[in-house]
Amino acid sequence: MKRTVSGLLAVSMLATAPWSSVLAESPKTTYVNALEEQDGSKFNAENYNFTKFSKIGAELERINKASNRIKVEVQGESADGNPLYVVTIADPESGGKFGQNQALRKQMFKNPGKAQDWIAKNPDFKVPIMINGSIHGTEFVGSDAVLQLIERFATQNDTQTQEILASNILVFNVVANPDGRIDATRFNGEGIDLNRDFVTQSQPETEHTVDLITEWNPMVFLDTHGYVKNYAPNKQGLIEPCTPPHNPNYEYDLYNKWAYGQAEAMEAEIMSNKGEYDGAIYQNMTGTYVPQRDDAAGWDDYPPIFTPMYAMYHGAYGHTLEAPTNDEDGVKWMYDAVMGALQYATDNKDEMITDQIEIFKRGINFDHPFHADGFFPEAYVLPVDEKDSTVTEKAVNHLIKNDIEVVKATKDFTADGKTYKKGSYIVKLDQAKAGLANTFLWDGEDITDDTPAMYDISAWSLPELWGFDAFAVNTEFNAPATKVNEVKGQGSVTGKGPFTIPNSSVKAVELVNSLLSQGVAVKRSETTGDFFVESPANAISAAVKASGLNVKSGSVPAGAEAISSVKVAILEDGGMGKVQSHAGMNLALERLGFDVTELSPAEVAEAGLSGFDAFVYNGTESLISTNLSVANKEFGFQNAAQFDAFKANINAFIADGGKYIAAGAGASRATKTLGLTQVSVNSGGNNSNGIVSVDYDGTGITAGYGQDDIGFVYRPAWYTGAEAGEVQASFDDSDFFMAGHWKGNEAASGQPVIVRESDKDVTLIGLEPAFRDHTDYLFRLVSNALYTK
Repeated sequence: MKRTVSGLLAVSMLATAPWSSVLAESPKTTYVNALEEQDGSKFNAENYNFTKFSKIGAELERINKASNRIKVEVQGESADGNPLYVVTIADPESGGKFGQNQALRKQMFKNPGKAQDWIAKNPDFKVPIMINGSIHGTEFVGSDAVLQLIERFATQNDTQTQEILASNILVFNVVANPDGRIDATRFNGEGIDLNRDFVTQSQPETEHTVDLITEWNPMVFLDTHGYVKNYAPNKQGLIEPCTPPHNPNYEYDLYNKWAYGQAEAMEAEIMSNKGEYDGAIYQNMTGTYVPQRDDAAGWDDYPPIFTPMYAMYHGAYGHTLEAPTNDEDGVKWMYDAVMGALQYATDNKDEMITDQIEIFKRGINFDHPFHADGFFPEAYVLPVDEKDSTVTEKAVNHLIKNDIEVVKATKDFTADGKTYKKGSYIVKLDQAKAGLANTFLWDGEDITDDTPAMYDISAWSLPELWGFDAFAVNTEFNAPATKVNEVKGQGSVTGKGPFTIPNSSVKAVELVNSLLSQGVAVKRSETTGDFFVESPANAISAAVKASGLNVKSGSVPAGAEAISSVKVAILEDGGMGKVQSHAGMNLALERLGFDVTELSPAEVAEAGLSGFDAFVYNGTESLISTNLSVANKEFGFQNAAQFDAFKANINAFIADGGKYIAAGAGASRATKTLGLTQVSVNSGGNNSNGIVSVDYDGTGITAGYGQDDIGFVYRPAWYTGAEAGEVQASFDDSDFFMAGHWKGNEAASGQPVIVRESDKDVTLIGLEPAFRDHTDYLFRLVSNALYTK
């Protein structure tokens, strides 16, 4: 991936770089074979002759050769190795003014008051606006509209084009999801919905978009989607801003002051061109659907997992734009919407950027006039776990990548009456992007009573779900500290052995699997889950250094038993309902270092599970349905006989000593259908999700977890009818729901949430221990289940 630079340096580069640039290809880029590209998706009601991804590079080069305003780059590659194109367009006549913009961007984050004063005196400055193309691969119209916009602003000289370029720098992330466009899937090559990945940032495409946002800090961010129609009579498409509840970490008053007017401007532009559309729904439309105006709930900007919502933490006026149809009319609708947004931003540039800077000013001055006192703590302290520093180090690097300032204490210090050791990390909230820092680090809140439903997750706390401490400090304190730019952890081996590897993190389990694959003998304690190696230090030092762990001598407890590599099969969801429901678990198993193979339901039915030690089901129960829609059919069984064969092969596998693990409500219900459990499976609503308090047994499958510990649920499941000895963990029996949205959660209070059958190696986990590659802290429930005999 191209090494990105700060917004300040990027603007200075623009001051000197010629706009007659070339299409720079990144190394190791694999261009798709055009014969392998899909012509459309069965999930789309309409399909048209959209621009294939294999043609986009050549199309950009054609435009590039015809213009001196455009810079075309490949700034990374997707999960499948496809190029990520970035196009920047600016008026070459104003190139000499970019130095002024450099100064402005610097002042925005260090002295925002001076930046606002500068704007008042220099009305000819340029602001960056970013347009994100088709982050969902099946929403083809977005990138097609982007290509038309690129051609216009690169080559045309009409008055409106010149006016917009006189005020703005346009940054196009041309195809945010190349893999999805090629395969006609909503997700990328790893099965991840990229528009749900902006807290975790697990995928290269997401990291690339984050790099662009932190490089440019765009004033406006437009995310192109589809397809929404008939949400209200004759209102076609959708333009945000959203319905409440709004994330309380925003300075929402400043955002909404301009975002709502910009939405109306986009709608007005679409309506002004109504006569140019072909379809009847367009010819009859009376406007677009603006959730904040036309709805009460359901379209939310509460979770920062969505691209424009994430961009809002960087001061952008972010909008999701949902075209009505997957056809040329849909492309035109998107084009018109973007043009309306660009004209509005041009007309209101001075005031909009002044208020964007006001967001940073409030952060720096610790001045949040629409927040209750105490909502933002003075700081968070992240002490380093002496046993395992890897989780905290990952978190610190994540914060820094997201433009959040972190310092490291050079001496012991006291805050809120508690003493912290030298080396602790500190995130002060008197900084420009305090809102983003706080939304990453706070515990979250229970919003069940605030709205009838939520569109997606409502809790995501990094400390709780990644497993590190972040203590909120509410009073001022002094701590000598130095700024942190990056943490580069390196593991070490101390002593002569035997060596203890704590069952403490993803990195610890990955180290164990790495050693097992090298032929190093490892034992495990069923009581604590910790691992023990009796080999000499030089046999394990290279792997330990790479892991970042500090492994020390210890003693092997009585009862510790040898473990071996576990070969895992996971039931593959190829894309039912446009989602790969097993993708998070697959990534979790890979990160834990297991040898994992994805097998479709039909493959298990045909060939069974010979050669595997464990089978994991984490996905929709529709994977074993015999009644599937045309769009879903290819991912499941083709006939009822395959279900019978699948069931027989699963039972034979378990009878032969194989291990079966089901995680989540869908997999639990499927397990009941397969006759593998006697317990009753109960589940919450499809909109239910959040962080919960769980009482874990603390040994075997739940080793390393305790009472009043953390879990995460998404469409929650719990069990009744289990024998006492089968229950491994239960929801806490009092106020167990900590943050998120789950109506009726009281029904699950105190109920079992992890059970293991007493007569066969079948484990059911009602939590989502590997949700979207985000719940690192819970991954070890899966590794424990795989290792426990």
